[in-house]
Amino acid sequence: MNTIEDYIKERERLEEEDGSCFMAEEPSWRNMADELQELHYLKGAQFVNQLKLIVCYGEFHSVEGESDIFSALGAQSPDYDNLLSAARKAVEHGYRVYILPNPKGIRTADFIFVRKGVYKMFDLKTISGQNSVDNRLSESIGQSNRILLHMTVDYISSALARSIKRYFEFNIEAREVLIFKGKKHLSITRKSLEDSHFYQTFMKRYNK
Repeated sequence: MNTIEDYIKERERLEEEDGSCFMAEEPSWRNMADELQELHYLKGAQFVNQLKLIVCYGEFHSVEGESDIFSALGAQSPDYDNLLSAARKAVEHGYRVYILPNPKGIRTADFIFVRKGVYKMFDLKTISGQNSVDNRLSESIGQSNRILLHMTVDYISSALARSIKRYFEFNIEAREVLIFKGKKHLSITRKSLEDSHFYQTFMKRYNK
């Protein structure tokens, strides 16, 4: 369990890196479960400030042997290895990663990613089989409006593009689908779908 001194040191560290923890007033902290639950009621700047609060005051510890990965989830969790694998990929792409816990009774995402002072929350879906993307994307609705697809299998790019388009059409809250495939890093936003050549553009990027 982190002490108040640990929180202060972590806050100072983050301030030195990108000023991300600077707050005009000392925020109140309840507990991780309550603060994660609060995210469901916030949007815009309030949502981002809540992410910052969780990063600064949550019960995160540095993951041994890893750089820029912090976890509030125990290594005994059945999802831990899968989460850690995706977190390593994220670090390769310049993110600082916070692995979130999964409090009982609360639907929450898996990660907070921080890069260049920008905070985003992602729900992880590891794709290890064909014809599974539609269901995996649907599972994330209500947890986060940003999804990370960690592709560990060759997947037909045209089928993947159709699944992502359907996801955005079905879920009006969806904002981003981030794809890690090998060393590739693809971000698909709702604006991406405005491209009349979306399918061709996506397949070219994905297969490159």
